[in-house]
Amino acid sequence: QVRMRESGGGLVQAGGSLRLSCAASEGTVSNYAVGWFRQAPGSDRKFVAAVNQSGGYTNYADAVKGRFTISRDNAKNTVYLHMNTLKPDDTAVYYCAAGTHPPGVRLSEYRYWGQGTQVTVSS
Repeated sequence: QVRMRESGGGLVQAGGSLRLSCAASEGTVSNYAVGWFRQAPGSDRKFVAAVNQSGGYTNYADAVKGRFTISRDNAKNTVYLHMNTLKPDDTAVYYCAAGTHPPGVRLSEYRYWGQGTQVTVSS
């Protein structure tokens, strides 16, 4: 079992950058694949990016390819989402989640979810 906590959200201007962190307050994050998802008001939660246990494989949604980078630092028990060239459409609550499946796009592949962190991008 692992307990996940997101942080690093905030308000940024379009074109800016932001780094989100997902730390395991309990358990060891290196034991799990980790995914990032986001949910805008009135919309379904959608896949953003994922990384496998070793960090050697990543997967990205088409909407963020080339702009977002997922990485992990197992020494700090943390997974990151580096977001560059942010757009107003990126505005959402961002969630991280841990699972034991290969890092896929389905919510059902992840068992342990954080509470989310708000990202707002102004035009």
